[in-house]
Amino acid sequence: MAVTQQLAQYARGRLVRRLSRSIPWIGAVVAIAAVGAAIRRKGLLGGALDTALDATPWVGAVKNAAEAIRGRDFVKDKSVAG
Repeated sequence: MAVTQQLAQYARGRLVRRLSRSIPWIGAVVAIAAVGAAIRRKGLLGGALDTALDATPWVGAVKNAAEAIRGRDFVKDKSVAG
């Protein structure tokens, strides 16, 4: 029974390690998938900059947390004339 528990613990550890390594890639894929909406909302330069920051591991997480605390974006939306 002890060998089975050790094997299960080993397998869980490997799975957790593998998932933790893939999390930055998942964030980058989500940011790249949203690049079109960001460019439409913020303009070409602002949308590209916002997406680049979001796609960078750790930098995007810190930026999004700071924006949530501040309550507004660092890269402003483009103004709509009308």
